[in-house]
Amino acid sequence: MNRARPAAAASITFAGLALVAACGTNPYATSGAVQPVVLGAQQQPASAVPAGATAQLMTSTVDALGTVLADGEGHTLYRYAKDTAEPSSANCAGPCATTWPPLISDAPAVAAGIDSALVGQVTRPDGRKQVTVAGWPVYRFAKDTGPGLALGRGVSADWAPITPAGEKAGTERPTLGTTQIDGLGPVLTDADGRAVYLFTKDGRGAGKSTCTGACAKKWPPLLANGRTTVPDGMDAGLVGRIRREDGTTQVTVGGWPAYTYAADTKPGEATGHGTGGTWFALEPNGCKAEPTQRPPVQQARATNPGGY
Repeated sequence: MNRARPAAAASITFAGLALVAACGTNPYATSGAVQPVVLGAQQQPASAVPAGATAQLMTSTVDALGTVLADGEGHTLYRYAKDTAEPSSANCAGPCATTWPPLISDAPAVAAGIDSALVGQVTRPDGRKQVTVAGWPVYRFAKDTGPGLALGRGVSADWAPITPAGEKAGTERPTLGTTQIDGLGPVLTDADGRAVYLFTKDGRGAGKSTCTGACAKKWPPLLANGRTTVPDGMDAGLVGRIRREDGTTQVTVGGWPAYTYAADTKPGEATGHGTGGTWFALEPNGCKAEPTQRPPVQQARATNPGGY
């Protein structure tokens, strides 16, 4: 049975903290476009939102798809393969836009439980403003007559329900992975292979993030959009969620809110490790990564406590 479920406004507690492994014991240590059609005022196809209104976005749960993006009434939203996200371009017009009504909004859409930085607008061929998510123009399917339906999936390979992150629903990527980084050993990564970090000023188990505003642009929070998956061998009980001040939901690992670093430009980098003495790459056991080898001075002092 399909069902719509708006994103909860209350804080989300993190799960399984009693299972947090002792830090310092890392179990992984050994291991062809459609031509636009300009329509006259009397020919404009229906929109998912009445003229002059502001669109709303929320999340919805659809069987076999998980979490998808929905409009304010819970109708599943879709993306079109013949559109583009960079730059945003809407190519579904004329009869296409009758079957797939664009989500029109005169003002920026109001997003609940969705990263507002991903939400934008694009001007359609008829001059109206269409809502975009991660650059993709979003649409409804005319035969989805109620919340929680996704009858548009499978109608055409060009159309797919869209997730709150702008991805195609039903092609979920893993939330967390691991990679070996020179000098640190195995650390957690996001779906794109970028190192995941903790911020010591948050406090372990505090249940909130202190990195907001400009900080969050430099250190983007790892957002939880749907089910959080973990790599083989990692204790899933270490992973939880918190609600951020902007309404989005952030992944936590071992009680630490998780982030990436904007300056890490490719997989296998952890250039943010040690920044300010407060940012550290996360191990799969929920602890900050430690150097795999101590610097020569520390090694000498360990064997000669009295110094030189």
